[in-house]
Amino acid sequence: MNKPAHVAITRTVKPGSEAAFEEAVSKFFSDTMRDNASLGALLIRPMPGAQNRTYGILRSFASDQDRDAFYNSVNFRKWDETVKSLVEGDYSRQDLHGLEAFFDDPTLIRHPPRWKMALITWVGVWPTVYAVSSAVAPQLSGLHPFLATGVATLFVVLALTWAVMPALTRTVRSWLRR
Repeated sequence: MNKPAHVAITRTVKPGSEAAFEEAVSKFFSDTMRDNASLGALLIRPMPGAQNRTYGILRSFASDQDRDAFYNSVNFRKWDETVKSLVEGDYSRQDLHGLEAFFDDPTLIRHPPRWKMALITWVGVWPTVYAVSSAVAPQLSGLHPFLATGVATLFVVLALTWAVMPALTRTVRSWLRR
């Protein structure tokens, strides 16, 4: 079975080209989201007032093969040519695996220490498992325990991926950077 592939790209935008770059990225996202292999994309802007002009682009794909096909495609090469006049240098690309996808921040040179990632993950998992288990346990009482656990953990993973971990990592971002 294929697992989703996550990629972080950073680009440093030339001074005064920020709006044009953001518009180009938005159009490119729109054009490429029609591709079934693309699971999503996110533009991360520099903090307002920061001297840093480095933008992050996070993309998710259905598989490693889909990721590779995307970055070798004519569409990607055309987009890269389109923004060359708006950016300084080439792009930096990093494949993300597992939990580091939650903790990626293009303004950091390296990821937070594993112990910090583990602690924040535990802080997110513990109440999420408790809440989901409490909410769905009565509805799953007729199922075999193995299936009931599977359904409960599905809800836990969905909650962690789209709500809990993104909110938690934003909340503790300054601590993660230290």
